[in-house]
Amino acid sequence: MKILFLVICVASVLNLNAQNYTETELNINNFIKGSLITPNTKSDTLVVLIGGSGPTDRNGNQRTGQNNSLKKLAQELSKNGLATYRYDKRIFTLIQENALVEEQIRFDTFIVDAVSIVDYFKQKGFSTIVLLGHSQGALIATIAADEREISKLICLEGAGQTIDKLIVDQLKLEAPGLVENAQQSFNDLRVKGKSEKYSVGLVSIFRPSVQPFMKSWMQYDPAEELAKINIPVLIIHGSKDLQVTEEENSILKSSNPEAQFEEIENMNHVLKIIEGDELENSKSYNEPYRPVSDKLIQVILNFIRS
Repeated sequence: MKILFLVICVASVLNLNAQNYTETELNINNFIKGSLITPNTKSDTLVVLIGGSGPTDRNGNQRTGQNNSLKKLAQELSKNGLATYRYDKRIFTLIQENALVEEQIRFDTFIVDAVSIVDYFKQKGFSTIVLLGHSQGALIATIAADEREISKLICLEGAGQTIDKLIVDQLKLEAPGLVENAQQSFNDLRVKGKSEKYSVGLVSIFRPSVQPFMKSWMQYDPAEELAKINIPVLIIHGSKDLQVTEEENSILKSSNPEAQFEEIENMNHVLKIIEGDELENSKSYNEPYRPVSDKLIQVILNFIRS
């Protein structure tokens, strides 16, 4: 009998934990498809999660990496009483529907989507809307925060330089032989509107179908955009981020001295804690069972509740 009673108690606790929020599919329009999580205790605060570059889905995943970073982040925030909305990047949706025309995608397209989400939820009675952008999403969130009145902005693992400078800096470390060609190709794209003499090693960046997007992205300087923001800002960087250096976040912080800056020890780009080497770090991009950083959750909760 005691064993049966214990099993019933454990099952009850697990059931309570499982029922403290509700997750539903919510499509705002044909291009914005996502998941809304609402805690059982009504919340007037909504956190909108905006994913990083590439065909990223609402969970933070791509075809080459399944880590569930944004899904786990959203669920943890909702377990702590906040409503969250996360959504598939438009490019992901178009690929799924076999409707992607790469030449038509612009960086501004992603900004339009973020602004549309803010407008939608303002009409749904959320008095406090927080934009949380991860990686490329940090820049999207920043620009959207300048275009619409929101309560707070969180830049999570966001770059501080324009994308062309960021890529050149990465090439200096990983493929120095391509640096000069990349610099010239970016300059051609900026001045002439197209690049034609790019190295085969840079085809993923400069293939003709993606050049219009890259040109539109280059026009936005994250530091300049963040300098325009006069609401509370939180900048977060993980010490084991292989893609965005601490220097990038320092540039962001310098552009908005009032912003709060938090570095999370051993957190990587996909928000997981890495105790080992770069091999463990890289493998974690495809290990969806890993939880996101507990400290990350607490830092975000403290900022939103303050």
